[in-house]
Amino acid sequence: MTHTVHPYGHRLGIIRGWRSRWFSRGADYKLFLKQDVLIRGFLEKRLKGLYVSSLEIERNGKMFKIILKTARPGMVIGRQGEGTAKLKSDVEHFMRKHAMQVKELRIEIEEVRSPESDAGVVALTIVEGLEKRLAFRRVIKQTMDKVMANRNVLGARFAISGRLGGAEMSRKEELKRGMLPLQTFRADVDFSKQTAILPYGTIGVKVWIYRGEVFVDKGQQKNV
Repeated sequence: MTHTVHPYGHRLGIIRGWRSRWFSRGADYKLFLKQDVLIRGFLEKRLKGLYVSSLEIERNGKMFKIILKTARPGMVIGRQGEGTAKLKSDVEHFMRKHAMQVKELRIEIEEVRSPESDAGVVALTIVEGLEKRLAFRRVIKQTMDKVMANRNVLGARFAISGRLGGAEMSRKEELKRGMLPLQTFRADVDFSKQTAILPYGTIGVKVWIYRGEVFVDKGQQKNV
């Protein structure tokens, strides 16, 4: 068996924080965890194509907060906040449908300042290119050129697998440039995994982006 560890989970409590932040006692833990999974699944479908790189959830006894990090905040917010209001209404309807009791729901939209150095946005860019039926090698090479042109990026690796080019037999294609120290805890390695849905099947997309080392004082963590 391999010893592969998720790059995000490998660094929890060191340079990264949790993407779901709440505390529960007893049976509430199972309930809260199920609610988080359901809401994440709903929002991934609802916000498809809007380049949402990550979704964070915070809750306490009175409030339920959803923090969306996207490269296209204007498309999510809409004119005069219409998009945010509609999204909040849809989430509240979904929560009532699944018997989730929340006193106050808040949705915050945060802009991803550097999309080329964000693994979530880069993975969605590759997925978009593949779903447009573009040549897969050209998609990953052009995306890699854009990523490596960013001054914050020191290394990157892309991996796509499935029926590439519509071939009968599935295979895997990889592209790597620069450094990628996965075993260094202080190395800021961003990772994302997405799926491109095509007429002849699905193609898995994985993206690793190395943005240098992070040195923080004990007790301080970086939320990315």
